[in-house]
Amino acid sequence: MRKLRVLAITHESLVPPAEATEDEIEKAPWKMDYDVLKTLNELGHDVKTLGMSNELAPIREAIEEFDPHIAFNLLDEFDGEILFDQNVVSYLELLGVPYTGCNPRGLILGRDKALSKKLLLYHRIPVPDFAVFRRGIRVRKPKRLAYPVIVKSLIEQASAGISQASIVSSDEALAERVRFVHSKIGTDAIAESFIKGRELYVGILGNKRLQVFPVWELLFGNMAENAPRIATAKVKFDIEYQKQQEIMSAEAEGIPEETLKQIQKLCKRVYRVLDLNGYARIDLRLREDGKPFVLEANPNPQIAWRDEFAESAEKAGLSYPELIQRMLNLGLRWQPRRSRS
Repeated sequence: MRKLRVLAITHESLVPPAEATEDEIEKAPWKMDYDVLKTLNELGHDVKTLGMSNELAPIREAIEEFDPHIAFNLLDEFDGEILFDQNVVSYLELLGVPYTGCNPRGLILGRDKALSKKLLLYHRIPVPDFAVFRRGIRVRKPKRLAYPVIVKSLIEQASAGISQASIVSSDEALAERVRFVHSKIGTDAIAESFIKGRELYVGILGNKRLQVFPVWELLFGNMAENAPRIATAKVKFDIEYQKQQEIMSAEAEGIPEETLKQIQKLCKRVYRVLDLNGYARIDLRLREDGKPFVLEANPNPQIAWRDEFAESAEKAGLSYPELIQRMLNLGLRWQPRRSRS
């Protein structure tokens, strides 16, 4: 295997320490960064970590000093804005530096939940009914959108602002929750028909030739029967709550093989429609009658060791070091100029 000079780009607050205990790593916000950097070093690559804040100049300086073969992109925002991470990737392209993960256009299309749904609808891919509520405009639910609905940020990821209160069944509750997203999250809001059913994830790896991982499911363990099974921020990131409620993710069981294949095929279509590359996770709900609905696409999702993306990759036969190396290989092969021809 060729030894590479890898410039690992992350947020300055997520640069992990050189050493940490297992308990510290498990609870740290920089766990993914730690896992990736540790694995890159174990693979024998020469790794330089660059912590970013709100300036692009350090990237050019690091490239001139280190002359990397590739940048490993661990950013999910820039200067506090989730939509600005595509600008960093665009800058790498202008500088002629290969990078891991998704291209700028795929990031733009994937980050906007309404824009991506419109594209998917055009291609007859099933998504929940939805409506967008912009800041500064009175909240009026369109007649076609039936209750209950779930209210989210239009662009934020990682379940930001999502709680049990996000599911609403009246105009008053809808207006209140939209105001919450506007004021507390600071973005426009989207309300989607709430699909009662199972929460599924599908990881995909590749540029043109795609590898689709097994269908994964978020299992809600001991949560109260009357509590909606949704991926709230608490469900996804509160480790103590996960342990208490026995919440975990695992390969989906009890779904007919034909349905699983349909879901994987559907996710490949989503990946291509949204012009994604590198790697992504597609989130779905499987309605009680067995019909899947695509909720959103997540370019550059969490890839920490033992997270659902890495676990599903391992189920598909890729160990964590092999997964990280494949991401490097895919980044080196991606050619943005030729992709436009």
